[in-house]
Amino acid sequence: MHRITGNWRLGLGLSLITAVLWGMLPIALKLLLPAMDAVTITWYRFVAASLLLGAYLAMTRKLPPLAGLAGTGWRLLLVSIVGLGGNYLLYIWGLRLISPAAAQIVIQLAPAFLLLGGVWIFGESFRPRQWAGFAVLLAGLLLFFHDRIGALLGSFGDESLGVVVIVISAMFWAGYALAQKQLLARYSSNSIMWMIYTCSALLLIPFSAPPAVSQLDGFGWFLLAFCSLNTLIAYGCFAEALNHWQASRISAVLAITPLVTLAGTIGLSRIFDVIDNAQVDALSFVGACTVVVGSIAIVSPGRPAGSVTESETSSR
Repeated sequence: MHRITGNWRLGLGLSLITAVLWGMLPIALKLLLPAMDAVTITWYRFVAASLLLGAYLAMTRKLPPLAGLAGTGWRLLLVSIVGLGGNYLLYIWGLRLISPAAAQIVIQLAPAFLLLGGVWIFGESFRPRQWAGFAVLLAGLLLFFHDRIGALLGSFGDESLGVVVIVISAMFWAGYALAQKQLLARYSSNSIMWMIYTCSALLLIPFSAPPAVSQLDGFGWFLLAFCSLNTLIAYGCFAEALNHWQASRISAVLAITPLVTLAGTIGLSRIFDVIDNAQVDALSFVGACTVVVGSIAIVSPGRPAGSVTESETSSR
């Protein structure tokens, strides 16, 4: 059994770093979109992750042998590739239409879709506390969009389309996570992620425009590097935090990610004027906090303190 060190300060610090990195990612993506198309940004993210994670696996001699994939294994890998690739692409496409804060609030549906998928496909239990958390999360979404519900439902404009795209992105992530859970019986999480990153990068080559990077200025290069390295650094901090602190408490800290995005969006719009304001009033902020409470109830249903599902380590 895995034992934690009990160094809660280090665990808390690493968890906060992860939350900040994941919270700032949609803001960086939003700022980069005017200079580079969504597919090319996603391709560079996959390439960077594939090269860096592949180098680590090669140095530690843990590159996965593909011979272990039978017919079912290949199908699960294909579902994982389509799921995570679709999640990345749809999320950034949705970001073109709505604010980073709104996107990060809506994407909190992903863990709920994962648990519902587990109930539907594998017959897993969905505890009353989780159903309550799901209801609280939905109530939080309604509160967050309270001043725009009429526009969202009445006229299907850009913002409505953006919300729908992000919801579908959350569904794609749930599909990836369900398939990854089954692949964990054959490969480690790092091995699975490397295969997904590599295959996704190869599949996106015909649809991306790598030379577009030459048109970026210094700030654009910084944003692309941040977006490309973000997932791996955040994942590394998360994995290390698990060595020092209980997973249930880490999950609770990571649930504040939407609030990080909200604070970052408001701060950047007011201080540097580099991104549109999130149009958040007091009731919308209460809604964002309510979404966080619902997320905590969904992802931490009283499981043993030291346990965590591998799929939860790659939800961004």
